Amino acid sequence: ELRARSRTGAAVRALLSLAPDTALRIEDDGSEREVPLALVRPGDRLRIRPGEKVPVDGTVLTGESAIDEAMITGEPIPVAKAAGDAVTGGTLNGTGAFVMTAEKVGADTLLARIVQMVAAAQRSRAPIQQLADQVASWFVPAVIAASVLAFAAWAWLGPEPRLAHALVAAVAVLIIMVAMGRAASVGVLFRNAEAIETLRRVDTMVVDKTGTLTEGRPRVVEVAPAAGFREADVVRAAASLERASAHPLARAIADAAQERELVLREVGDFESRTGLGVVGTLEGNRVAVGNRKLLEGLGVATDALAEVSERMRAAAQTVVFVAIDGVFAGLLGIADPIKPTTPDAVAGLQRAGIRVVMITGDAQVTAEAVGRELGLDEVTGDALPEHKAEAVRRLSEAGCIVAMAGDGVNDAPALALAHVGIAMGTGSDVALESAGVTLVRGDLRGILRARRLSAATMANIRQNLFFAFVYNALGVPVAAGVLYPVFGVLLSPMIAAAAMSLSSVSVIANALRLRRFAI
Repeated sequence: ELRARSRTGAAVRALLSLAPDTALRIEDDGSEREVPLALVRPGDRLRIRPGEKVPVDGTVLTGESAIDEAMITGEPIPVAKAAGDAVTGGTLNGTGAFVMTAEKVGADTLLARIVQMVAAAQRSRAPIQQLADQVASWFVPAVIAASVLAFAAWAWLGPEPRLAHALVAAVAVLIIMVAMGRAASVGVLFRNAEAIETLRRVDTMVVDKTGTLTEGRPRVVEVAPAAGFREADVVRAAASLERASAHPLARAIADAAQERELVLREVGDFESRTGLGVVGTLEGNRVAVGNRKLLEGLGVATDALAEVSERMRAAAQTVVFVAIDGVFAGLLGIADPIKPTTPDAVAGLQRAGIRVVMITGDAQVTAEAVGRELGLDEVTGDALPEHKAEAVRRLSEAGCIVAMAGDGVNDAPALALAHVGIAMGTGSDVALESAGVTLVRGDLRGILRARRLSAATMANIRQNLFFAFVYNALGVPVAAGVLYPVFGVLLSPMIAAAAMSLSSVSVIANALRLRRFAI
């Protein structure tokens, strides 16, 4: 339990580190002063510069930017923000600058509430732990009482030398108790085995999307050139411009050009337009890469591929428009691809009778597209961290045995609340600290392997309990001297110690058989 508390502290510290230490506050006289975060009050005006973290929750007052909200939603694609839009403390500002009004500070921010949820969930005690404590509260005194009674009976009724016989009997019983105490010291392993047993009984698997079902890294998955243009023309133009951009999607477009072994050209007159895209000159041609609004603002008609654009959006792709010299050149469809191992993992879980539920911070339309492709049982989008945690709590209260798999900060409260929390080894430190199981390679098929191992482990545990109880059931009465009146047999402490050692050897030898179990 102390180790668990220590992990809780580490998780909370990791969460707290997501918030900046200071904020740039605009004073009443118009001057700007950097102040500690603790001095920020609701109503304060704060300036957020490019690349800075948003210090508290609030609303954009003036300016525009694109903000990376992966901490909250888990999604890698930034969200455009303008006057009147809400922003969240701890999220990362892009290339734009804006002034915001602070609304929720201190313990009222969303980040602070996530910290509280993780800490509360990890401090809660599992029912099996409470049961173990109750059993221990009776078992330990009972064994001590047996030792005392053996001492009293031999001291009062036993043959001479009574005191020596009484001491031998009492010590023999206590040696057996030490052996069982040694087994109880493996109680952490048994409690972990209890967690494995819970995994075996899981009937509902709640999963995040980004980084869990998908790769967590945007890629160009489709290119649709307009009439008169080739696919290579569209990708080369877009990648040449985006190479100079700081937008997260720029990396995906540059990777697409590299995969096609295209030679990129130098760009002149480069200009980034926040919330719209980028424009520049490429080999004497004016090129624009961005959303539909950018091209419409430049007077470029995009109707030629309207149906393709809608199909891309329905397939959960972010659509990038490309124009060359005022002519619509084509579309790039960017998405977060599903991991190659995910379909097999989901199908295997469903064959095992497990309902697979996806809860993601991504848009509902994107969530539904991924859900259709994988055949998930239930899909929920636009979910904040508290929504994920509440969903896990609701399923648990309905009698479901819930496992939660995720990789981000926004998954941490739900991971801590689930019967079994499963973190992707490729995910955030906070998620790893909050979960009870880690899939090192981020492959959900590991859950199926763990379930098979679970069945073998629980069978092994039952065998070990049988060995331990047989030794102790025979050892305690003999050590107490019940055979002496009839057979004159008295168990010395040395023989008791040897018998208990043999018990331990039997249990360990049986447990080692798991090393040869094929999962």
